[in-house]
Amino acid sequence: MPGPVAILGGTGQLGYGLALRLARAGVPVVIGSRDAGRAQEAADRALQAVPGGDVRGLANAEATAAAERVVVLAVPFASQAPTLKGLAEVLREDQILLDATVPLAPAVGGKPTQLIGVWQGSAAQQAQSLVPKGVRVVSGLHTLSADSLADLDHALDQDTLICGDRKADKEVVIELLSVIDGLRAIDGGRLEQSRIAESLTALLIGVNIRNKTHAGIRITGLE
Repeated sequence: MPGPVAILGGTGQLGYGLALRLARAGVPVVIGSRDAGRAQEAADRALQAVPGGDVRGLANAEATAAAERVVVLAVPFASQAPTLKGLAEVLREDQILLDATVPLAPAVGGKPTQLIGVWQGSAAQQAQSLVPKGVRVVSGLHTLSADSLADLDHALDQDTLICGDRKADKEVVIELLSVIDGLRAIDGGRLEQSRIAESLTALLIGVNIRNKTHAGIRITGLE
């Protein structure tokens, strides 16, 4: 079983849902937030939902330091750069940053079904430009419904695309996510492909609004 995984933004919907699913699978989780008190409150709620789980809450920097290998960034796009800049002295060369950020237009007052342009090409590529040298960024989780993740009675049956420049880093993330029942993580190519994967979030938001559901994606034809 992997060591502690830090989920920065773990007080938000996606991060909290991921924390629940990992904790239920037996993975130690450290929920991170700008406010340590809010992080611990989320951890307490998670422990009520997953009795016997290993979940604690810390400020972002302490949560990052406590992570053995994987740090998940699940914050709104507007918070991505400030959060990573604040962790410049804490992120380690042996860590992998799993970036779930999507450059949705609400960050600049637009609609959630629209994306904004990112100079580096994608939110994940922007993250790579912001982390210390030696920290590798892998992107994923863009097509998962936060509501479905947080509802432990909801059976997942979907895929998530994992993009990154090193196969070994993607394998670490794929192995981690594979402990979640009903979730299949698939290698989506190099980090530059994150631009396409991130755009699926906006597409699915539109699908979900029109159909009043929480749809995901499934890649067919794979073993």
